[in-house]
Amino acid sequence: MKKSAVILLATILTFGAAPAFAQSVQLLGDFTAWSAYTTSSSVDKHCFIMGKPAEVNPPVEGLTQPYFYVSHRPGENVRYEVNLVAGFNFAPETQATAQIGNQVFQMFTERDSAWLNEVGQSADMASAMRAGSVMTVEATTERGIRVVETFSLSGATASMRAIDAECG
Repeated sequence: MKKSAVILLATILTFGAAPAFAQSVQLLGDFTAWSAYTTSSSVDKHCFIMGKPAEVNPPVEGLTQPYFYVSHRPGENVRYEVNLVAGFNFAPETQATAQIGNQVFQMFTERDSAWLNEVGQSADMASAMRAGSVMTVEATTERGIRVVETFSLSGATASMRAIDAECG
């Protein structure tokens, strides 16, 4: 997927779009630490899960609410696309590192968002999320502070099942 399309999607998910888009979002269910949603615009159906970190360490000045997403866009043949909206701007040209158990996933960053370096790892990361209990994402802020966001994976499996059923 082109970076510009990924950035546009993150912007829509983070800040919302036109009211018509926002009104089309439907909750599929809340599953412990994760929630599943679907939305359809005039263009395409989209399903995603969203989780908030249980902990951000150290606390970041000016932090907005961070979210981690896993998305399906069937019209584009996209499944299990992962995206972090960190709640702070990353240091330019730096990587974020997600770790689940002993599996490590490198992510490229832009502004306050991060995506997998290797799109081909999307299904592997989703599988690790379903099997794991905790995910950490480590990255550097634009002020040079190393931050770790810790996400509970409780409910990740059920939420992914919900979007799999809705967006196949």
